[in-house]
Amino acid sequence: MNQLPNGSKQAVIYVRVSSKEQEEEGYSVPAQTKLLMDYAAKKAFDVIGEYVDVETAKRPGRPGFNEMVKFFASQAKRDRNTRPVLLVEKTDRLYRNLRDYVTIDELGLDIHFVKEGSIISPTSHSSEKFTNGIKVLMAKQYIDNLSEETRKGLQEKAEQGIWPLRPPIGYRTYAGPSGKRLIEPDPDPAPLISKLFEWYGTGNNPLRQLVKMALEAGLVMPRSKRPLNRGEIHKVLTNPIYYGEFLWKGKLYPGIHKPLVGRQLWDKVQGLLKQRGIRKPRQVKHNYAFSGLITCGHCGCALVAELKKKQYIYYRCTHFKKRCPDPYVREEVLEQQFVQILRSLTFDPEFLAWAVEALKESHRDEQQFHSDAVDRCQSEYKRLQGRIEQMYIDKLDGRVDADFFDTKASEWRAAQRQYLQDIEKHQRANQKYMHHGVALLELASRAAELFERRDARQKRLLLNFVLSNSVWADGVLTPVFRQPFDMIADAAKLCATKKAAGASSGDLRLEMGG
Repeated sequence: MNQLPNGSKQAVIYVRVSSKEQEEEGYSVPAQTKLLMDYAAKKAFDVIGEYVDVETAKRPGRPGFNEMVKFFASQAKRDRNTRPVLLVEKTDRLYRNLRDYVTIDELGLDIHFVKEGSIISPTSHSSEKFTNGIKVLMAKQYIDNLSEETRKGLQEKAEQGIWPLRPPIGYRTYAGPSGKRLIEPDPDPAPLISKLFEWYGTGNNPLRQLVKMALEAGLVMPRSKRPLNRGEIHKVLTNPIYYGEFLWKGKLYPGIHKPLVGRQLWDKVQGLLKQRGIRKPRQVKHNYAFSGLITCGHCGCALVAELKKKQYIYYRCTHFKKRCPDPYVREEVLEQQFVQILRSLTFDPEFLAWAVEALKESHRDEQQFHSDAVDRCQSEYKRLQGRIEQMYIDKLDGRVDADFFDTKASEWRAAQRQYLQDIEKHQRANQKYMHHGVALLELASRAAELFERRDARQKRLLLNFVLSNSVWADGVLTPVFRQPFDMIADAAKLCATKKAAGASSGDLRLEMGG
């Protein structure tokens, strides 16, 4: 990394933790703050601002990050040359997603990633910026992976017959065996939910009448305390959770909770609802490849597809705002341009190999994080095992009674099971981190090839994954890449430019820091 001029001797620190779990695994606010303050003292920086974010499921958002951005923006208006540097622990503490990366990049800051030992500034070499971009990409991948692990946990609960989310109206949560959150009938609204099924089951009370009857009975939404509307009552009447099963990710699971209505009554209600004519979604007659993916560059309206002579597909502006100059365009013309756009993501094979190596380099710190976490979990598991064995000896010697032993041993074994689950989670995350990152680069490089082989529906899915929008004007299709494909496209373009200027693959690799 290039060493930055240390002119102002002023610094701002930013600290973030995203969950109680990270508080326990070495990412605590005090630990990060101490690391950054020690670094500032070593570099003779005067710390003039501290910004902290502690994110939880109940309080999303990053007020500290937003305030820091405002501070640097105001500093830029005064004097861009004397702004403080930004000190953060590591890449994934600063960036949660690629939108954060763009926000910070536009500020033009000198950023010290203390734990990674790297510095990024507006004057950094393109290879350093590219490597930093890969780290941002992997930080986003890590967050997505944690989300995936959360979804897996919810899936496991569903397979065990446990409703995974906040309970629907008529139920409440309670702590079951081993601390699991289960649902049970809520004493006040549960009988009224049962009444809704009974009232509708008579066949004499339409949904609009049930709205009035529910209001008169005192049935309200659990959080807002407002009366149920017609759509919410329909949702209750069609929810299988009330007869003992529940839908999760499109699949029906048998629940272990207590039903509020019998299956016979629930089936009767479904039959009555069907007889009253629940509207079915309109069938799509044709499956056009680029529907909803292109807008007109002259007026911003959508391009719509039309079938001509039962075999030719054309696209045109809807002309909703005005009459635009572009005529109809054949689908084949758009397809050819989409292929060229996707080819812009293709790397030189040797450079792709270097990019994978750079990705592996960024992965080392994450590997250490998971390795340390596994070591801690294993240590805690052994410590609890020692407690159980020692207390068993105390029980045999009569120093501990049997009931107390059973209670404490049950608690510690439950904690051990949780540590084993945490170990497995970190091991899975560690394995997938690299796999997903490499797969993303390889997908980008093969996107055009995959596109040409797919049918209309699959082409649309691929384009929707890579592009957020495309604009058609004057015979030219201009793409807007989704992140991180925009960064990949920029890197591929840089490689192509260098190659066109005469650089060999080896020269390019050396110039990019390989």
